[in-house]
Amino acid sequence: MLDSKRDIARLVIEGWTIDLAAQEGANLEEDLWRRDFRLNAIALTLEAIPRLVDPTGGLSDLQQKKLVVVHEQNLLDDPLRLLRGLRLMAELQLTAEAQTWALIHRHHKLLPQAAPERIQAELQRIANAPWADEVLTLLPSTGLLNSWQNTSAIISQPPPCNEDAKALTPLEQKLALPLARLTYLLSDEGLFQLRFSKRQRQRCEFLRHWQNHNDGKAFANLAEVDRMQLHLDLEKDLPALILQLPLDSQLQWLKRWRNPNDPLFHPSSPVDGHLLQKSLNLPKGRTLGDLLRHLCQERAFGRLHNQEQALHEASHWWKQKQTLL
Repeated sequence: MLDSKRDIARLVIEGWTIDLAAQEGANLEEDLWRRDFRLNAIALTLEAIPRLVDPTGGLSDLQQKKLVVVHEQNLLDDPLRLLRGLRLMAELQLTAEAQTWALIHRHHKLLPQAAPERIQAELQRIANAPWADEVLTLLPSTGLLNSWQNTSAIISQPPPCNEDAKALTPLEQKLALPLARLTYLLSDEGLFQLRFSKRQRQRCEFLRHWQNHNDGKAFANLAEVDRMQLHLDLEKDLPALILQLPLDSQLQWLKRWRNPNDPLFHPSSPVDGHLLQKSLNLPKGRTLGDLLRHLCQERAFGRLHNQEQALHEASHWWKQKQTLL
């Protein structure tokens, strides 16, 4: 159930998402007059001979790439429609006509009345939309996201855009741009309040952390331990950080990230924990974890090349550890 108050539910079946809502009004045409935007007030009847119903002129708006509100009151009846207008602009490459744009600005403070899950769904779609670039530039100025906005990024830098991702493949863009856009738009607290999943919040938090540590030199000034942590935190999501780098650095990083055997960009220990326990008689716990991380870092920076070297280094590390204890 997306919104029990308005009797709106969502059904997801094999990749298809279907939103179900009770009819408002005595008949279909009356229901359509209660919709948000004219291009969203078009229906196809489920009769033996289907009939297109377009009482407000939505088809004309679609042809003209124009977003026009049906009635101001319709936006007030469900404030989520204010944000939905921006989502439709991003998905269909629309321009809002002057009165509609003015109404979105005028009533932006009403958006928090909508269910957080519904707001989250609209923002996810904006972040994934093919024409999101202009909308991401406009969205902060509407005030719609004031309650959840990442103000520091919006004040200091432009939003991530398709031009930033031209060195990425389409699949890499699909991975990087939505994550970078959500991190740009929303604060950590905003992501929590809008009930993003724990995993999605963590992805945004990691990306934001390392974006804030960008030294302007493709992270060349990071200490080894920090560079290692960067790749542990962002291994699968690294293209979202790469967007922030100069083009020559993007190309270098992408080449390494695309190589699944790169020991720094895809860090892993050269030996597993079971072998270390058996060889060194190590107990499970934090000590074993520290050793695995040490070996992972040694391999990442080219000081270990095979299992024999790794076991020798592990034995040396463990002897030093025992001496200190």
